[in-house]
Amino acid sequence: MNKTSNSQAYITFRNDRKTWCVRYNEFDIKSNKNIIKSKTFKTREEAEKYLTSIMYQKENPIYIENNGIPLCELMKANLNLKFDTNQVSEVTYNRTMQTIKKIEKFPLGNEKIDEITSDELQEFMNYHKYLSNSTIDKLYHQLGSTFKSAINKGYLTRNPMINVIKPKSNKEDKEVRALTCEEQQAITDYLLTKEISNCKYKNVYLIQMFMGLRVGEALALSTCDIDLQNKRLNIKKTLTKDLEGHTIMGKSTKTYFGKRTLPIPDYLLSSIMEQMIIAENQINNDENLLFKPDDKKYTDRENVNNELKRLLKRHFGIEDITTHSLRHTYGTRCIESGMAPVVVQKLMGHKDVTITLNTYTSVFDKFKEKEIDKVNKYYLEENMLKAVKLLQEENENMDIKEDLIH
Repeated sequence: MNKTSNSQAYITFRNDRKTWCVRYNEFDIKSNKNIIKSKTFKTREEAEKYLTSIMYQKENPIYIENNGIPLCELMKANLNLKFDTNQVSEVTYNRTMQTIKKIEKFPLGNEKIDEITSDELQEFMNYHKYLSNSTIDKLYHQLGSTFKSAINKGYLTRNPMINVIKPKSNKEDKEVRALTCEEQQAITDYLLTKEISNCKYKNVYLIQMFMGLRVGEALALSTCDIDLQNKRLNIKKTLTKDLEGHTIMGKSTKTYFGKRTLPIPDYLLSSIMEQMIIAENQINNDENLLFKPDDKKYTDRENVNNELKRLLKRHFGIEDITTHSLRHTYGTRCIESGMAPVVVQKLMGHKDVTITLNTYTSVFDKFKEKEIDKVNKYYLEENMLKAVKLLQEENENMDIKEDLIH
């Protein structure tokens, strides 16, 4: 029997049953004694996750009193609990774990939560001003939620994050640029003239440009997600990365709202049908992926992005466009066409409409005057010109009265 000890608890391997067993002490308030409990798992990884989570529960004060709680261990325990109770997706789990790994590289990450001061936290945040604002937001949010959880569970009586100010990045926020209509037309014409053998990701780019998919969503599509009869495309999953950086199929989309059904434009049907035929003849394609490489299980998102950059630079002299820009291009065209923001939100798979409004602020501002012109035109068409003139005369009279008073 192999044994992995962890203070008041340990993990053992049962050779007879080929299972991993977690044994731990839990303090029983009624009997005022420690009770030995156990739980079995198929893998060691599952056992270690469970051990970490139960160690920091309020019901186990002995472990906490004797050992304290390292900051990042509590972060991991909270995250594992959310994952095990289906509160976060695999994609969110991996992304949050990457943030925790960043914190863990610093002494703060291994310090006990009841010994961490506001000054230490502020110094940690200030050090990271060289990172982007989005990364700073993630660090700040992770620290804030962890200490709030510690307060709620009774581990702490004060929250050291209350006085910590989130610094602004030294970098300017990078704005994702959309293609102009002229650029989009030129790139589309180019892609449609190319064979798959000469431009293997051309249909990925077309789907992103004209349907607004994230690149991971496009690469996760299977032939089963395509309903040609009703001209519908179902988005259910996305490709993501595991903690080792390997490309994997996520269990869901980036967020719950990413799951959506989109109408396929008529002008994209031939491209999608072309890709479906390729997928059907693809070797080792058990998942019926629409975009399946020959040499590995999944297409790497970075490869698709880098190939796009090379293509645009070589043939169009464009150097500031990525695969995400193609999705952004679709959202921009939707707004330019006069589509309501809430509809754009649904098509793009945003969590709520404020994300859509914030993402496309500059586009909305650009077309604000056009919308005002529509209102003015409506006034004229509905013979309301007289009312407008009366308002103008009233304003002029008010100006005259003010001059007389002064």
